[in-house]
Amino acid sequence: MAIPAFQDQRERPDDDDGYFADLRDSRNDWDSPSNSYARPTWNGPSHAAERPSWDNLPDWPEPEPTPLSAPADPYRRDAIVVESNTSPTGWKAGTGFPMPEDDRPPAEATSGNRLFTVLLFFSGLATSVALWLFDTQAGAVGDTASLMLATGRVTGLVGGYLLFIQLLMMSRVSWLEEWVGSRDLLRWHRWLGTSLLVAVLAHIVTIVYGYALLAETPVVDQAWSVITTFPEMISATVATGLLVLLSFTSIRWLRTHLPYEFWHLIHLTGYLVLLLGYGHQVATGADLSGRFASYFWPGLGALVLAALVWGRIVEPVWLNARHRFSVAEVVAEGANTFSIYIAAKNLEKLPAQAGQFMRWRFLNANGWWQSHPFSLSAAPNKDWLRLTVTVAGRHTAKLGELRPGTPVWAEGPFGTFTAQRRTRRRALLIAGGSGIAPIRALLEDMPPDTIVIYRASRPDELVFRAELEELAEERDAWVRYIVGSRTDPGPRRLFTEDGLRGLVPDVNRRDVYLCGPPGLVNAAVATLKQLDVPDSQLHLDPFEF
Repeated sequence: MAIPAFQDQRERPDDDDGYFADLRDSRNDWDSPSNSYARPTWNGPSHAAERPSWDNLPDWPEPEPTPLSAPADPYRRDAIVVESNTSPTGWKAGTGFPMPEDDRPPAEATSGNRLFTVLLFFSGLATSVALWLFDTQAGAVGDTASLMLATGRVTGLVGGYLLFIQLLMMSRVSWLEEWVGSRDLLRWHRWLGTSLLVAVLAHIVTIVYGYALLAETPVVDQAWSVITTFPEMISATVATGLLVLLSFTSIRWLRTHLPYEFWHLIHLTGYLVLLLGYGHQVATGADLSGRFASYFWPGLGALVLAALVWGRIVEPVWLNARHRFSVAEVVAEGANTFSIYIAAKNLEKLPAQAGQFMRWRFLNANGWWQSHPFSLSAAPNKDWLRLTVTVAGRHTAKLGELRPGTPVWAEGPFGTFTAQRRTRRRALLIAGGSGIAPIRALLEDMPPDTIVIYRASRPDELVFRAELEELAEERDAWVRYIVGSRTDPGPRRLFTEDGLRGLVPDVNRRDVYLCGPPGLVNAAVATLKQLDVPDSQLHLDPFEF
């Protein structure tokens, strides 16, 4: 599907003096001296002569010479694997690599930060439960009614604490993103969301049932009496209803079928849940009247509020005031893919790394009211940033019509999908579809002998081929394209033990970076586990919101 907005993008303008105007021509002349993407070449030794052949794998029939299957340069570090109608396996193995020594490079220490974060979480949870424990006399729980009330008080404290932590994790404060990473924060947020809903529902059921036993009244009558007698219970009931709605719309199947804008609007009500729930806890919470509790609970709320203000307001305002982002150029990359080049001031001070993403809000009539996350598709430099978009709906299609000079509001950078998280001397990068964007950027920061596996359904879906192959030459890396439908022999064999080991014999001695649709990521992770790749060497950036 062609994008009409890009039909004239590759025509040379009358005035070619502009910096970004050259980007149109650089797609067709990647090796030209004026290439803006050029990086210092890698002068280290090449390992091509050391690579053994793999005689135990089936022979691949000689293909007909085509621009895709037979590049003119016999030394180019790329290969395409497509379905073969004559080979029983449809597979062509890449060249092998000598097994390297098991030595680890200096890597950023992150496990300590994560462990410290987990300890802080459980310390706060234990302190919250202790508010009830130290406010309850020995022997106070002696019958069913008192047990139900005690359970309700404890689950109420647990639910209130989890609500604070939920909002803290989504505050986007930079230190929490760096310590844990956006992906793990999202996973923890979902897991704690389920725990929060269970705790709140258990709190309601046990409290109402306990009071019904004490008053010797039906449960339904007691519930109605509680709601109508205490004004704060009305706000608590509304908060519970909103929480149930948030949890329902977070179901994976429903989330993938809802428009992103609608889903995001619903989840903004999480702030209202906090306000309504906090008022209920302070007004009716029996365990929050003690001296320590009167400091701990408001202090926890103040911490969350400060993090939200800092991460959602202060940091974005400072970032955009310093850099003043704007659209510089929109350039077609493929049939339904295009890149947006972002110009800005003081880009050398932007703390972004290859592989990270930012949230972008384009301040025009179509996009000012919504922001979306897009990864950087080239390593940051002092002149421009680049994000690459694959059309997946009305919003992304409209982005292709952006005009140069359109102001941009950005937040971030976010994510730990970076080369600084490596623990090994070599790396394997696996991309599927538009997941090639952060993978292509990461290749600029990766060590020699990095292998890139790029999965696509059709050859015309491959983007950045010239850039990937040029970077492979410069950095002594290797690119393998796996093209075809999921039922074709080659793609089917890719994520099998024999298939992946055939392409990357030393896979369990490499850091593995994966980015693509959930199906591709899950299949790759399952195969990597079978090949004994440790969790510490897996770096995932799947497509989720």
